[in-house]
Amino acid sequence: MTNYLDFEKPLAEIEGKAEELRAMARANSEMNVEAEAGALDRKAADLLRDLYKNLTPWRKCQVARHPDRPHCRDYIETLFTEYTPLAGDRAFGEDDAVMGGLARLGDRPVMVIGHEKGNDTKSRIARNFGMARPEGYRKAVRLMEMADRFGLPVVTLVDTPGAYPGKGAEERGQAEAIARATETCLKIGVPLISVIIGEGGSGGAVAFASANRVAMLDHSVYSVISPEGCASILWKDSEKMREAAEALRLTAQDLIKLGVADRIIDEPLGGAHRDRDTTIAAVGKAISAMLDELAKKDRAALIKDRREKFLKIGSKGLAA
Repeated sequence: MTNYLDFEKPLAEIEGKAEELRAMARANSEMNVEAEAGALDRKAADLLRDLYKNLTPWRKCQVARHPDRPHCRDYIETLFTEYTPLAGDRAFGEDDAVMGGLARLGDRPVMVIGHEKGNDTKSRIARNFGMARPEGYRKAVRLMEMADRFGLPVVTLVDTPGAYPGKGAEERGQAEAIARATETCLKIGVPLISVIIGEGGSGGAVAFASANRVAMLDHSVYSVISPEGCASILWKDSEKMREAAEALRLTAQDLIKLGVADRIIDEPLGGAHRDRDTTIAAVGKAISAMLDELAKKDRAALIKDRREKFLKIGSKGLAA
């Protein structure tokens, strides 16, 4: 069953009619509806192209949050082999919002870390909807430092509305944990590749994405705050999220101009959720290409490359 976004309602009606016709034909073998259903399919394909031809920033936010979009676990299970999960921060406990472990990408050993939102009610609650607590960030620090000791490239998959703002998380040092993870990203001497696969929200995303190379899926978003949060602060009205999304410049296309992102990974027409396998394969190809770019750099060059990248952010897009 396809989950349609608000702006896709006209598409839902057309595709629904085509499916109804085919269901009637399956129930009555004497009916021949293929010509009419085919015409509806073509109309739906044209409408899908029109809807996705020029998505507004707010609509890109909606697509980035689509519940059927492939999540971190899907990428790990499909792209990586010999995945060995590593748990716990060795200080407080395990955080299921953050996945991480040793794996192979092709014949290359790597450390892979990412936010996991879950794919149904039970798993979303268990994963805290991808919002990590301090122990999640401290686990990520532990894994990055381990990768640094053994000379393994680090791949991070970012998909979070932001770090969890609950009382317990604050009591256990949420801000310090995020800062420590960001610092670790910047100081390790191995290649660090980050891909924004859905939402890149606030410091919770930066803590995983202070990388040598940052790639974004075409309809992913990356910003300091959600459009709803921004609208609530600036206009005291969360319903102004469309205006906030425009102002935040959170799309992959805007962030390439600002130097925050380095590469856009194309998504299938209609978003990653309409062709998950193609999307995951494209992400794997991009990760391999970025790792190849960094393979010849030594420790000092990697750290310098990362530092210079972040010092330059925004400089080439300020006049835009």
